[in-house]
Amino acid sequence: MDATRIIAIRHGETAWNVDTRIQGQLDIPLNETGEWQARQLGRALSAEPIAAVYASDLQRAHRTAEHVAEAVGGVDVQPITGLRERLFGTFEGLTFHDIESTLPEQAHLWRTRVPDFAPEGGESLLQFRERVLDTLHQLAARHPGEQIVLVAHGGVMDVLYRAATGQELQAPRTWKTGNAVINRLLWTPESVTLIGWADDSHLDPGTLDDTTT
Repeated sequence: MDATRIIAIRHGETAWNVDTRIQGQLDIPLNETGEWQARQLGRALSAEPIAAVYASDLQRAHRTAEHVAEAVGGVDVQPITGLRERLFGTFEGLTFHDIESTLPEQAHLWRTRVPDFAPEGGESLLQFRERVLDTLHQLAARHPGEQIVLVAHGGVMDVLYRAATGQELQAPRTWKTGNAVINRLLWTPESVTLIGWADDSHLDPGTLDDTTT
């Protein structure tokens, strides 16, 4: 089977990103900066050959993907629940400081990335990784020899990076998972390979967009 080229993207910025508030699967919209980032992303990818655009059905990811689909033309955004952010249960809606101050024991398990720890009502890292990688394999297998876009969340980007580089779940994160940056992977049934990561050149503040005069 021919390889599938994947452009993997985290959604644009939200107000909760700025506040360091856990969004999880709560449906938070893009803020003004996030909308700008998504427009810039669409412009950056407008000349790319893209066979399909898949996105988490949460609006911050789906809206980001809409900008890409509009810029590319000829494709619709296909919502995929398997691309949702990790379900954080009782952590959702809390800031990092809230969790550290009110749930110190759980915060330690979360911070040290204990693979089978799950906040009450949430997913463990093991469950989350299985969901994301199953979704990746299912979608990529549909497009041998083609290029597709996956728009999702920071946690999803982290799983993809680890899968492509052989990093363990508990390894400290030393790579970026920025909003609306471009990450590139190559998928085959046997492996996922990292091609490029965290390209943010299209988000240079000096870059003009269609709202700048």
